[in-house]
Amino acid sequence: MMRDWLSHRVRIEPEGDALVTAATGDAYTFANLDALVDDLAGRLAALGVDRGAHVGAVLEPRLEYACLVHAAMRLGVTLVPMGDRLTARELAGQIETADVSTVVCGDATEAAVAEAASRVTGDAEAVTGAGTGVANGGVDDADGADAAVSVVSVDEPERDAVTHLADLRPAAVTPAEWSLDDTQLVLFTSGTTGDPKAVRLTTGNLLASAIASVFRLGFDPADRWLVTLSLHHMGGIAPVLRMPLYGMTVVLRSGFDAGPAADDLDRYDATAVSLVPTMLRRMLDRRGTLADSLRVVLLGGAPATPELIERCRDYSVPVYPTYGMTETASQIATARPKEAYADPDSVGRPLFLTDVTVVGPDGTPRSPGEPGELVVDGPTVTPGYYGDPDATATAFGEFGFHTGDVGVVEANGALTILNRVDDRIVTGGENVDPGEVVDVLLAHPDVREAVVVGVPDAEWGERVSAVVVPEGDSVDRDDLLGFARDRLAGFKLPKVVAVTESLPRTVSGTVDREAVRERLSGDRGRGRPATTAEGDVNSNGVDGDDERDAATEPSETDAADTDSESTADGADAS
Repeated sequence: MMRDWLSHRVRIEPEGDALVTAATGDAYTFANLDALVDDLAGRLAALGVDRGAHVGAVLEPRLEYACLVHAAMRLGVTLVPMGDRLTARELAGQIETADVSTVVCGDATEAAVAEAASRVTGDAEAVTGAGTGVANGGVDDADGADAAVSVVSVDEPERDAVTHLADLRPAAVTPAEWSLDDTQLVLFTSGTTGDPKAVRLTTGNLLASAIASVFRLGFDPADRWLVTLSLHHMGGIAPVLRMPLYGMTVVLRSGFDAGPAADDLDRYDATAVSLVPTMLRRMLDRRGTLADSLRVVLLGGAPATPELIERCRDYSVPVYPTYGMTETASQIATARPKEAYADPDSVGRPLFLTDVTVVGPDGTPRSPGEPGELVVDGPTVTPGYYGDPDATATAFGEFGFHTGDVGVVEANGALTILNRVDDRIVTGGENVDPGEVVDVLLAHPDVREAVVVGVPDAEWGERVSAVVVPEGDSVDRDDLLGFARDRLAGFKLPKVVAVTESLPRTVSGTVDREAVRERLSGDRGRGRPATTAEGDVNSNGVDGDDERDAATEPSETDAADTDSESTADGADAS
C-alpha cells in the first residue's frame, strides 16, 4: 500500500522545485504544492466527495488541474479527465460511461459541463451544488432515475447550480492508501465503434510506466519537463503525475503555440518535452532548432516522417520517437536518438517488462520481419475498459492486448509501425472514429448516406474528410457543418465535405473506402477531392480554428492517446 506520491516527496524534499506556470513564471516548491493540494482535497471532501468516487475534470491545463491530479490521489478517488473542447453531448456520454458523480470545471468549460450534467439526469435542475456529491454516481435504486451530478468550478461560477470551490470550508483529509490494483485514472479513447471507451489505469500501471520510461529516457534530478499537451491525454498528464515520483520540475503551459512554446524551452531551461510531429515541425519552422538544454524530445501521437527525424538529426534535436497508447499508460516502444537517426522509420525496442508479439489473422505469432497485428503484454497494460466487459474480452487474447495496429518486429527487436487494422483517423495526434462522425452526419435530415475517411495530409498526418449523398437535390454544407459542430469536438469535424449522387461500392455492396480516399486525395496537400465514379464531387475545405484544435491536442504523447489507442507516442510522451 502507498499514499499519494506528493505526500511522500514533500517529506523527502519540501523545498525542491515542483511546478512553474509558464505564463507567469510563478514557481511552487513541493511544500507549496502540497499545501494547495491539501486545501483542494479538503474542499472536495467538504462537498461530499468520498473515497471510491469518480471525479471528472474538464479544464484547460492550469495550476488547479495539476493540483486536482494529486488531490484525487490524496482523497482516494478515481480521476476521470475529459476534453476541455468536447461538446455537452460528448461530455454527457463520458460522464455516464464512467459513472462520474462530481465534475470540476472552470469558467471556460462551465457552460458545457453544466449542460452535460443536466443531460445525464434529463433535468437541468438536477445539476447540484455544494453538499450533494454522490460517491459512486449511476442509478438511484429507489426510482430508477439517474443520480444528480455535482458541478464545481475553480473560478467564480455564472450559474447558481454550480458551486464555487472557494466557498467551501476545507475538511480535514487523511491521505488515502492505494494498492497497485486500485484504479487511479479512467482515460477516454475515441473507440472504434463510435462509443467512447473508458480505459482503467491502475496505480500499478502508472508506476510501471513511470519506471520503464525513466529506464529508457534516463534521469536527472534537475529535469524540467515542459508540458504543452492537454491533461486529458496520457502524454500531458504523465509528467504531472510523475513529477513527485521523480522529484523533477514541471513547467506547465496553458496550451500550445509553436513560437512561445519554443521560447519557453529556453526561458525555463527545459530538459524534456512531449510533442506530436505537427507540433515539433511547427516549432522548428519558427525557431530553426530547439533549446540546448533539452535532452529529451518525446515524439508520439502520430507517425513521424523520416524527413522530420532527419531534420532533428541535422539540428541536434534529441528526438525519441515513441509508440504507445492509452491502454498501456503511455509508451510501448521508444527509440533513442542514435537509433532514430539510423532508422527513421522505427520506434525502437519495447520498454522494460513490455512484451510485443506480432500475430497473423489466425492469432499465431509471426517470425521476425513479418508484418502482423501488434499484441502487447506487461505491467503497464490496462486491466480493461470500465463498465464494458465485452470490449475487454474482445481486446485481450493469448498474448495480451490486441492494439489493432499492424507492425513488424525485426530480428534485433526494433519495432516499425505500418498501419492500422481498423479505419481510425489520426489527425494532429488526435484519434477520430469515422463511425462517430458518420452517425452525426446521418442525423442531419438532408443526408441520406455518408462515409468518412482520413486523407493523407502533410500538416496533420490525416485530414478528416467526408462524402455525403443528399436526401434531396443538395446539402447546404455550412448548415451541415454547423449541425456537426454542435455535436462533435473541433478536431473531429470534417475538413472536407464532398457531395455526390452515390457512394462507390465493392462487389459485395459495402462502401469502397479506398476508392473514396483516393478520390478525396486528388490534391494530397489539401485533401480536396477530384471526382467520384458516379459523377462530379463538389468539395469545400474547412479551415480555421478547428485545425488549431487538432494540433494542440495530441492524443497521447504520453501524450498521444489512442483508441485501441495507439499513439505514435509522441503524445504518449512522458
